[in-house]
Amino acid sequence: MWEIVYTKSFRRDLKRKSKGRYADTLETDLLLVIKALAENEPLKIQWRDHALTGQWRNCRDCHIKLDLVLIYRKLDDETLELLRLGLHSELRL
Repeated sequence: MWEIVYTKSFRRDLKRKSKGRYADTLETDLLLVIKALAENEPLKIQWRDHALTGQWRNCRDCHIKLDLVLIYRKLDDETLELLRLGLHSELRL
């Protein structure tokens, strides 16, 4: 299992989103994705995992909900860094 590092931006985003329209299911849905990433399992197709370009190069994103995106990167063979959580428009994707 990989070590998980949460950035300040991710923690702030999570706190904000846990009070919004995704509050009811966010924790459950997010934990499923993080668990799969931490165990280096392939993500389900519904999460639409893909690499990013531009300012987010070397990062990946996956969709927790239709428009709710988790941006993350694998720093090395043992560390998973969770960078941001938000809507496409908020993250400028």
